[in-house]
Amino acid sequence: MAAPSCSAPGLCGPLLRSLFTLVSKPFCSTAAASRPLDAQQLAEKLRAQKREQKRKEEAVPTDPVQRRVQELVRFTQQLQRIHPNVLAKALSRGILHQDKDLVVINKPYGLPVHGGPGVQLCISEVLPILAKVLHGHKAEPLHLCHRLDKETTGVMVLAWEKEVAHQVQELFRTRQVEKKYWAITVRVPMPSAGVVDIPIIEKEVQGQQQHYKMTLSPSYRMENRKMVKVRTSRNAQIAVTQYQVISSTVSSALVELQPVTGIKHQLRVHLSFGLDCPILGDHKYSDWNRLAPQKLPVGTLKKLGLIQSKARYIPLHLHARQLILPPFGSRKEELQLVCKLPRFFVHSLRRMGLEMPNQDENEHSEARPPGAQ
Repeated sequence: MAAPSCSAPGLCGPLLRSLFTLVSKPFCSTAAASRPLDAQQLAEKLRAQKREQKRKEEAVPTDPVQRRVQELVRFTQQLQRIHPNVLAKALSRGILHQDKDLVVINKPYGLPVHGGPGVQLCISEVLPILAKVLHGHKAEPLHLCHRLDKETTGVMVLAWEKEVAHQVQELFRTRQVEKKYWAITVRVPMPSAGVVDIPIIEKEVQGQQQHYKMTLSPSYRMENRKMVKVRTSRNAQIAVTQYQVISSTVSSALVELQPVTGIKHQLRVHLSFGLDCPILGDHKYSDWNRLAPQKLPVGTLKKLGLIQSKARYIPLHLHARQLILPPFGSRKEELQLVCKLPRFFVHSLRRMGLEMPNQDENEHSEARPPGAQ
């Protein structure tokens, strides 16, 4: 087949050159893109990506709501990125009490006691490292004496010897340990002091998201304005909580709680379902039917500097404030253990206009860096 001829000799040269340029550019760029990066170029590319990511993380939003959200997100995620050695050293710097039998730590927020699906870091995993930090490389691992929920902060007792750990566990089991917790509640308990004595049972929640929760299993109910005793489920467990309001506003309160029994999630269930005053940041027990972020009043959100869509980042404000261990073994005197509030808890108290007792105010009066939790 004959090659096509050009009827305009003056245009053929430039036209063919431009056509060759247009056609060849995609092939050239494709070839360049497929050419593998050498080690130096790859390293520089990765460094540039890390610099950009760091710049985005460190950028402080001008909007106070977004700034507060950023603080909460960073706080709730940082624990799972910490190396066990780093965590052990941090725990050692915050030890509340140490002697030949016991080590008492300040348990951080968001750190589970035991491992499980999706758990990257837990207290039990760190105990051998913490023992070596405190007593050298030949030290035997520490032993757990009791447990706290992942979201609960505060006093946690460990023992050097397994026998001592069993003795302390027996004290907890027989209800000889006096425990005091502090919580910030949404709404104010009425009356301001009292006892919640309602059994608790675990039940399956029906709906789109089937799940299990602890809930109340009352021994009495109202019928025709009369209190009638009902048959208690054999799976229900006795649960008793003493409480007292320390400070309150119109819509919130700082409450001291003394659990007489030690049922799973007892304080959260008694406050939310028994007194209709869920703990701030309790996204599980603020609503029985749903697994969803806690729905907060507009006034509370305003004080916290948040909008409802960001409430999911609010941590549970429940703190193991004090433990009193009675004499046991060779110990002749009771041991009082007190743990100061975490920074995020103090920050929320101030935002919500709640006051602490004087001695606790002095304890937390030191200056905090901007954005500190």
